[in-house]
Amino acid sequence: MFPDLPVAEALPPLTAALRDGSNAVLVAPPGAGKTTLVPLVLKDEPWALSGRILVLEPRRVAARAAARRMAEMVGEAQPGGTIGLATRLDRMVSDRTRVEVVTEGLLVRRLQSDPALDGVAAVLFDEAHERNLDTDLALALCLDVQRALRPELRLLAMSATLDGAAFAGLLGGAPVIESLGRAHPVEVKYRARDLKDARDLPEAMAGAIRDALRDHPGDVLAFLPGWGEIRRTQERLAGVDALVVPLHGELPPAEQDIALNPAPGGRRKVVLATSIAETSLTVPGVRIVVDGGFRRAPRLDTSSGLSRLVTLRISRAAAEQRAGRAGRQAPGVAIRLWTEALHRGLPLADRPEILEAELSSLVLDCAAWGADTAGLSFLDPPPAGTVKAARALLRDLDALDGEGRITETGRRMARLGTHPRLARMLIAAADDGERALAADLAALLEERDPIRGREAPSDVHLRLDLLHGRDRADADGATIHRIRRAATLHRRRLRVHGSVHAEGDAGALLAAGFPDRIAAKRGAMDGAFRLASGQGARLPATDPLAKASLLAVADLELQGTETRIRMAAPIDRAVLEARFPERLRREEGAAFDARAGAVVARRRLMFGPLVLEEAPLPHADPGAVAAALADAAAERGLRDLNWTDAARQAQARILWMRKVEGEAWPDVSDAALSATVRDWLAPHLHGRARLSELGGLDATALLLEALPWDRRRALDAALPARVPLPAGRSAAIDYAREVPALEARAQHLFGLAALPPLAGGRVPLQVALLSPAGRPIAVTGDLAGFWKGAWAEVRKEMRGRYPKHAWPEDPAAG
Repeated sequence: MFPDLPVAEALPPLTAALRDGSNAVLVAPPGAGKTTLVPLVLKDEPWALSGRILVLEPRRVAARAAARRMAEMVGEAQPGGTIGLATRLDRMVSDRTRVEVVTEGLLVRRLQSDPALDGVAAVLFDEAHERNLDTDLALALCLDVQRALRPELRLLAMSATLDGAAFAGLLGGAPVIESLGRAHPVEVKYRARDLKDARDLPEAMAGAIRDALRDHPGDVLAFLPGWGEIRRTQERLAGVDALVVPLHGELPPAEQDIALNPAPGGRRKVVLATSIAETSLTVPGVRIVVDGGFRRAPRLDTSSGLSRLVTLRISRAAAEQRAGRAGRQAPGVAIRLWTEALHRGLPLADRPEILEAELSSLVLDCAAWGADTAGLSFLDPPPAGTVKAARALLRDLDALDGEGRITETGRRMARLGTHPRLARMLIAAADDGERALAADLAALLEERDPIRGREAPSDVHLRLDLLHGRDRADADGATIHRIRRAATLHRRRLRVHGSVHAEGDAGALLAAGFPDRIAAKRGAMDGAFRLASGQGARLPATDPLAKASLLAVADLELQGTETRIRMAAPIDRAVLEARFPERLRREEGAAFDARAGAVVARRRLMFGPLVLEEAPLPHADPGAVAAALADAAAERGLRDLNWTDAARQAQARILWMRKVEGEAWPDVSDAALSATVRDWLAPHLHGRARLSELGGLDATALLLEALPWDRRRALDAALPARVPLPAGRSAAIDYAREVPALEARAQHLFGLAALPPLAGGRVPLQVALLSPAGRPIAVTGDLAGFWKGAWAEVRKEMRGRYPKHAWPEDPAAG
């Protein structure tokens, strides 16, 4: 007999919906029992008697807890019987298993090897609202299976805050069943002031927990973004009268169990948790939630092409989920470490991972499935730009061919169930010793860096030594334990016995998985590198690898505007040439050397943009030198040319003619000149090799010589550089203004009845009249009208200021 859980009220309409149709959506609040009770009821439905129920959980901690709780509910001591469990690190399944709890990635792997999901009657997507990448992909693949192969396969999306209508539409108009649950009231409290910085969170959290223990009954569940904040908060709670325990996905199972079970001796308990405790997990005894309001989430950094974990404010939906944890067993209180005003500005829900993360794994899985991402049903289609970048990486890893089809290498990679970079590295190993080394490297890169501290040395060999017994004061033992477990799994996948000694070239293996991150030292400064992707990266000058000539980089981190190399291994050039002969190219030519400020002719061995070897060429093609010098001038915005005022005026005159007569006149804007330097500038650079020599060129002549002779005559006729004035004088026209203009003392204009028309009147002209002292007294574009009108007032004022000068009543007459 199952316990009376709140979700029981929804079971009759849910079972009816799945008897009548293949899909359904269940919305039930936290603590309603949907994770554990629904699978146990559905396994006894007529349509499920000949198959297994798969329950998809987004996290290993939640999967373990759900499987153990269901096993208890059916009277079994642990998973492995009626209730099974399968995660990346655990497998407890038997022939008797009717309900199997699996993590997201494992379901995708199972679909790739068994597209029909033989022996599976239903797939239940728990906490589907979290919209993890593997959940979205697994649901899309299951829908494809249902459409093409298994119309009888049942699919059920379950969540507390699910957008029921959206999921119902994705599931073909499936019915939405809601359970109101029986949650107890939760009082919500806010801080008077917001934290100035997320780094202040541990101190604020510790203070709030101490106050909560004093003011309210029950155990405390505190939400923090990551294990670092958990550790610092735990340190600040030393001496508190309660059992303080962490809860995050990197803890060993035994330590997770401490957080998920009542404290011994009736002691109060404080659980410091990441967002894994938002849903699925039940932490008994909790009546107080203290919410820090932050979470860690992967975000794609477009400058580096990498996904990195960033600290973000949670959404209002997540805040409600967290607060609901306080009201599962009795009335409770939720203390939010932010103001009510800030809460009103939080996003309604978290953005799905498919819109934010790097997508090479998803694209490879789709290719292995035989479908394009556009051909599968996603609630949110993956962004086209991110998919394009993922395909480019997969081609670089030899997983896709030029047409975007999966290769045999790609199929082997997809079967390994890890990130494509790591999978490529694993299959690059040539013998058992290298496979063992590749397994260690893959496990190391999947987990957190075992050497603590932002200034940790970058050499990957230091981490590998930790896995094989060497000790360091700054090493994290729990992380090393997880890496060793993961390495054992990778060895099994590669069919390498655990006793095989890891040996080989770590740099060569990393290069196979990270060919775009092979780095060559740049210049004489230690620690400056250029990656094969063209991106710059740095190491501290004191790092042991700062002097290396070539590195295979496994981990990068964006620090402000600088990309820092976090983990790498040296690689020998001969190894690089042997591993990647198709990526090497030899070229001869002229290239600009910024340090010398000149074009140098060289013979080079290139790996992408990296120069592995170069030597000077005794004889260079003059045309190639001129073209390279012109290109260098363009990259510097042509500022090395001698841009006199006459040159800028010639440029402006030509641009005015283009404006009024169209493309018959060339575009001589700065941008266009930079784009066409090889046409108009390079022919004048033969015999020159240095930027400093460009200042001797006549920029005016260069611009005018680009015009045919008849165009030059037309330019001088339509837009003369100077306007003749009475008494043999003339004034220059400034064409670089928004409206061309000339300046002249008023006396020099006496006798000029009107301004001459420019380009037949199609280009405006203004004149600024100056006083005898050279100060502006009037500006007009209609000189004839000015003489007849406003001149009278100007004349009166000028006669008073400058009585010795003549100020005629009719200046047009002279």
